[in-house]
Amino acid sequence: MLVLLFRDVCPEIVQYLSNDTGCPLQRLFSMFPNGWPGRGLLMLRIVNGGFVIHQGVLHLSASQHASAMLPVCIVSAAAGVLLMFGIWTPIVSSLLAVLEIVMMVEGTGRSEGAMLCAAIALAVAMLGPGVWSVDAAVFGRQRLEFPNE
Repeated sequence: MLVLLFRDVCPEIVQYLSNDTGCPLQRLFSMFPNGWPGRGLLMLRIVNGGFVIHQGVLHLSASQHASAMLPVCIVSAAAGVLLMFGIWTPIVSSLLAVLEIVMMVEGTGRSEGAMLCAAIALAVAMLGPGVWSVDAAVFGRQRLEFPNE
């Protein structure tokens, strides 16, 4: 839709937003694998998102929890939900990796888990959401054909 709006106004934007097939925003996602690789990415997203949600809720309910980490825990749990469903996967995964590194540096007592979650989140950010995600349904590989005028 965005490509259609800017096609006549600014061709440089269209060239930036489109790849060779003409699919907008495809550059944000590296791939949408199907089959076993897609199932593997789905499993990584669900396990990492579930673990992050669990840890965020656990730290929110802890009595020794510092008030400075409260926003980090809330954002981390929300990012875990978005990651599980595969919504804005590269952005959410990158944010999640940064939040996990912050929690590891701040010393919340789970440095091994935070390091593992950050590594998995960065891997998912680099690989893409997979075919079983909201991102694939919205931004999946589609062929746009423009009528000749």
